[in-house]
Amino acid sequence: MKDAFGSPQSLLVLGGTSAIGLATARRLIARRTRTVWLAGRPSPALDAAAASLRELGADARTVAFDALDTAAHEEVLGKVFAEGDLDMVLLAFGVLGDQVHDEATPPAAVQVARTNYTGAVSAGLTCANALRSQGHGSLVVLSSVAAERARRANFVYGSSKAGLDAFAQGLGDALHGTGVHVMVVRPGFVRTRMTAGREAPPLATTPEAVAHAIEQGLRRRSETIWVPGALRPVMCVLRHLPRPLFRRLPL
Repeated sequence: MKDAFGSPQSLLVLGGTSAIGLATARRLIARRTRTVWLAGRPSPALDAAAASLRELGADARTVAFDALDTAAHEEVLGKVFAEGDLDMVLLAFGVLGDQVHDEATPPAAVQVARTNYTGAVSAGLTCANALRSQGHGSLVVLSSVAAERARRANFVYGSSKAGLDAFAQGLGDALHGTGVHVMVVRPGFVRTRMTAGREAPPLATTPEAVAHAIEQGLRRRSETIWVPGALRPVMCVLRHLPRPLFRRLPL
């Protein structure tokens, strides 16, 4: 259960090597989180991530999880919940893809969609049902500002995040009144390994800044947060811009 200050004492990160997921785990451990599950494909990186959290004083464990193996989600995640109630689940996995390659190679585009949307729907519903059964907890879903409007430069990724964003909003409505809180996080460009080599646009952010925003959002029981907050009015303008004008923008 959350402590008297509203901080989660237990956390499951779906996407255990995610830079944002690990930054959030570190921030929450510094507050009061004591048990952290890192779910991801078995790898030295996943083991190293868990070891780094143990050095901070957490009981960090790993669990083999593949976003694309949706048939195994209920069994794999069910075993985690069987170990005890979880206060928070952070859905942090996803792939950026390569727009030029994905556009020319439909199977590659499908892989992006399966990871970012289908895998997230499966894992999200599995965790949501478990949280509802225990009667409390938060499900935090990493979406993106790209979900607001598909851009020519990354519409495969953006469309997958748009689906995820809509799913998470609907799930939050479905869980209203059950004791389960769903929060959608819409970061802009985040400087991580996934975006290495790409030119950072204005208002680019960091995993640590996203983690801080997540913590604040949890305390406020927010349903949607933008990181940085200045992106909200920017995307509002872009979302309503007529398509002929939108196409002319260097986006």
